[in-house]
Amino acid sequence: MKILFFYPENPLSKTQGNNVRAHNLLKYFKEKKYSVDFVSKEENISLISESDLKDLKDQNLVNKTYFLKPLNKKKSILKKTFFNRKTKSNDVFSRVLHSEEVEFEKIVNSTKYDYIIISYAYYVKLIDKINLNGAKTIIDTHDFLTSQHKETKDFNLGQFFEDEIKVLRKFDFIWAISIEEQYLFTQFINKPIILVPHCVSNKNYKPLEKQIDLLYVASGNTHNIKSIDWFFKEIYPELDKKIKITIVGKICNYIDNYDNVKKIDYVENLDPYYLKAKVVICPMLSGTGLKIKVVEALSFGLPVVCTPRGVDGLINKTENGCLVANDAEEMIRHINNLLNDYSYYEKFQKEALNFFKNHLEFTNVKNKLDVFFK
Repeated sequence: MKILFFYPENPLSKTQGNNVRAHNLLKYFKEKKYSVDFVSKEENISLISESDLKDLKDQNLVNKTYFLKPLNKKKSILKKTFFNRKTKSNDVFSRVLHSEEVEFEKIVNSTKYDYIIISYAYYVKLIDKINLNGAKTIIDTHDFLTSQHKETKDFNLGQFFEDEIKVLRKFDFIWAISIEEQYLFTQFINKPIILVPHCVSNKNYKPLEKQIDLLYVASGNTHNIKSIDWFFKEIYPELDKKIKITIVGKICNYIDNYDNVKKIDYVENLDPYYLKAKVVICPMLSGTGLKIKVVEALSFGLPVVCTPRGVDGLINKTENGCLVANDAEEMIRHINNLLNDYSYYEKFQKEALNFFKNHLEFTNVKNKLDVFFK
């Protein structure tokens, strides 16, 4: 099996859920002994570098690696302007330069690939009008993008949604990360739409002594900023200041200093923090799709206190280890009950482990992919 895998960021950087997902897919391909060539974009040098591509090869996760590069600066200004143009400057699903389309087509036609996997609908132009040399195309959606742009200036729901559906129809197969997105896409697209949820390996670790009462892991995107701001305005003032809170990720740049809050903007490995934590919080007020931080918490048997957005994408909305709060008062009550009542805590701990093993453990998702590639 020969696969061409396009991903615009670094799968080895595990501080973001999307990168963990890409990394797990590469691990699956490696286990199956599929030959994978990896493609990224040079303009995303702050996200992925030549050194990162070398590391992917050194770990035998990929065979060949490619950077899509804008036209060489030595070319004439007129030719450079033409080849580096975007097809439509006002099209949100057009994050590909014409020169990158040309480079990608050369890669596709240099090898006989069985499948071409594109991450994110933003990059549809890579496969839209090129000779695919017989390869089947897969879009790994990662998210329902229309919802991600609803705060954008001049947002038009009908136009955005129609454009996204048109993009997805251009692929032979569609991978959805959540059950809601699979349902939504099946209503408008007559193509195979396969549920491929995020997965992590089963954690057979002996838990360390619990030193963290509440753990929050997040990047610095707008959804997380709004959510943590709400947490510190509405929830934190009502919690006992003896509660030890640890926050990990770029979200720390948007949080003031508090005596009982430890901020860590970057860690290489999150596992020790999950192992030391009692409860994970996910106070999301907006955003779509499966929350990777929730999946990772459940894999460690950690109860999650969240808003309704926290269970987006999960197959079951109840008996899954998550305590859903519809307002600040309810979230405060859930946190206090978990930290002060061990039998209550143990009930949701068992739910978390059982739900994870039955639905999100790496083996379950690998079985879905086995069926697909057969």
